[in-house]
Amino acid sequence: MRYAAKLALRHLLSSPGQTLLLVTGVALGVTVFIFMSALIGGLATLLTQRTVGSIPHVTLEMRERDPRPAQLPGTLQTVVQKDLSRREQIAVWEPFVTVIERTPGVVGISPQIRGSAFVERGQAIAPVGVTGVSPGNLSVIADIRAAVVSGDAGLPVDGILIGETLADDLGVRVGQVLRLVSDRGRERSFRIGGIFSLGIASADRQAVYMNFRAARALFDLPTGVSRIEVKVAPVDDAPRIAETLRRATGLKVTAWTEENAQLFEALDAQARTGTIIKAFALITIVVGIASAMLLSIVRRRAEIGIMRAVGASKRLVTTVFVLEGTLIGACGAIGGALLAWAALAPFPPVSDVPGGGLPIDSGQGQFLLAVLLTTAAAALASIVPARRAASVDPVEAIGQ
Repeated sequence: MRYAAKLALRHLLSSPGQTLLLVTGVALGVTVFIFMSALIGGLATLLTQRTVGSIPHVTLEMRERDPRPAQLPGTLQTVVQKDLSRREQIAVWEPFVTVIERTPGVVGISPQIRGSAFVERGQAIAPVGVTGVSPGNLSVIADIRAAVVSGDAGLPVDGILIGETLADDLGVRVGQVLRLVSDRGRERSFRIGGIFSLGIASADRQAVYMNFRAARALFDLPTGVSRIEVKVAPVDDAPRIAETLRRATGLKVTAWTEENAQLFEALDAQARTGTIIKAFALITIVVGIASAMLLSIVRRRAEIGIMRAVGASKRLVTTVFVLEGTLIGACGAIGGALLAWAALAPFPPVSDVPGGGLPIDSGQGQFLLAVLLTTAAAALASIVPARRAASVDPVEAIGQ
């Protein structure tokens, strides 16, 4: 093997221009492979962060009660419809919080009271969705504190936080008073403590946050909560964690992937597209190396004949040419990985990418995979040319 490696290296160095051209071609293919991996991975991360970053990854709610037949005498079947005036709630929720906290992968829990209401400001009326949370859990799901553009994120019992678009529509600012009328007919006045901008149109126009205790009074819920929202890490584990919580609690548990199926499909299609592009890059490398090796065999036919005439076995000749292809692939792969690393270094982390920028994530560049696959592909691409070289008839080769 050492002798074969020495011959392979000597062959490559005897034609430095051709060898450099081959290595450069492989390096460019590897650079494309790594760049596409980083780009597609970064784009998926950016879409996930901006879509999933401000929503719960898992939601627990009370199961809906279906209409049930009433057992009454006679031939008619009577069905009792559920009481629409009753709000579905998790009456005893504290034990569920303990169960959720002990579940691996859970990083945040936010029990909430949810309801619909109307905001009144003079003659202006706007429908809103109210979320009652404890002040300490305000930013567990969406980072409301960081999104506050005016005022502060404190949630006193008589204070609320509203979206920037809603504030503009009503013409109000921090410190002014709004009257809220809940869907239960309760009315109460609140002072605007802060105005936030999440960059999500529906939230900035219709979301109102208030203190947990104030929400209880507004929606006439002396006990219980409307839902429990959960954050998990990594977000891709949400379906598995949702299934675990479903078995442990018996509640209606929904993972974010169920409500964002189109995003999930888009990410999957994007990943498949990236795989196809990377496969074409590898195919280009294989075809290039195989073609170059075949041309090298034709050019060195007489040399191969002499090797065979002086006693070189077919196995030795095959090994020499396979090693040549492997060395070209390995050197090109390492060079391409270094080139890709230098090209990706200036790009900021995905979380800091400005609007319209390229979401490049160098951590998903798959450097090691690119080097290993390219080296293996180069070795495989050399097998057919190497066998052709080993089959050269020494008499015919020398005679030519």
